[in-house]
Amino acid sequence: MKQGWEVKKLGEICEVFADGDWIESKDQSLEGIRLIQTGNVGNGFFKDRGEKARYISEDTFKRLRCTEILEGDCLLSRLPDPVGRACILPNTDAKMITAVDCTIMRFKEKFLLPKWFILYSLSKEYQDQINDQITGSTRQRISRKNLGQISIPLPPLPEQQRIVAILDEAFVAIERVRANAAQNLKNAKELFDSYLQSVFENRGEGWESVKLSELATDITDGDHMPPPKTETGIPFITISNINKKNYQIDFSDTFTVSIDYYQKLKMNRKPKKGDILYTVTGSYGIPVLVEENIEFCFQRHIGLIRPKETVSSKWLFYWVLSPQAFKQANETATGTAQKTVSLTALRNFIIPKISLSEQKSIVQKLDLLSAETKRLEAIYQQKIDNLEELKKSILQKAFNGELG
Repeated sequence: MKQGWEVKKLGEICEVFADGDWIESKDQSLEGIRLIQTGNVGNGFFKDRGEKARYISEDTFKRLRCTEILEGDCLLSRLPDPVGRACILPNTDAKMITAVDCTIMRFKEKFLLPKWFILYSLSKEYQDQINDQITGSTRQRISRKNLGQISIPLPPLPEQQRIVAILDEAFVAIERVRANAAQNLKNAKELFDSYLQSVFENRGEGWESVKLSELATDITDGDHMPPPKTETGIPFITISNINKKNYQIDFSDTFTVSIDYYQKLKMNRKPKKGDILYTVTGSYGIPVLVEENIEFCFQRHIGLIRPKETVSSKWLFYWVLSPQAFKQANETATGTAQKTVSLTALRNFIIPKISLSEQKSIVQKLDLLSAETKRLEAIYQQKIDNLEELKKSILQKAFNGELG
């Protein structure tokens, strides 16, 4: 830290350092005084979320002796994620209070600028201090007492103003570049999705519409009985093991069942190379192409499509991935709390029937575009990651007093 800078505990530099109010559901109303919650506290910014706003009445405010929060106050969430994130309260044109898991900080003006604290809250040094004070295993949190012991570097106010101005300018420039990279990343993904849609939209000569069941030897789902877990054995995957970002199975977090259990399963419930798995419940419509002969089994919330020999597995995977297939899933999914695409609906999906040679030609084109899309995605994602590291580096220099 730079010579001449002070260090004080967070609790020492606040005129107001208090938790919000304990507001139960029965205390809430449809309008009145706005209740700001931990979900409104972003990591360095305020999230309005007006569509989810909650309120209490003026009478409840008086009865519970609530603390009004004001424009310019800093709110800090003592709950994840991450614990200790903070924001400055903007002018919402409303009277406001906050929930008990938010700490209200109204700083003493002679010590620091609210924006200085917000920027410091984004630093690794600050988060390391918070992490050292976190308690709880199932639900991590920091107490207000421990929060008050967090050390804050305090240069003179003019120096704070100078550094805040430098950081603001740098972060605006970084955000501009990040937004551009994020848009390019989005464009790369949309390019593939658009081409995939056009492949199955612009039907070729001789294409015939048939039911999916006509192109498969089996369409089934996993065992409906609760599987007997064992310490070792055959991996058993659930819908949570289907990665919807890369359409792969994540075997790192599975449990196992006995070999005897696996051997007693019907053959159409033992996935093999060339099969397509398809989530049918909850986050339905996510396909996975089984590309290796690995022994595993799966729950009933996952469907299995086993294509006929005249059908390319990769072509069928691309069709199941297409907007046309997902539209049919949306139209046939039933249920309220958790929607499900039934096996009957899946078997009746309408799909083009084309020659194997034409299937392979389509796969070749889609594979090339998919590879190029992934290459571009990796480039743009790396750029975004590098910008995040640049922000961390600038913050570290700022709070070490190394910004010229």
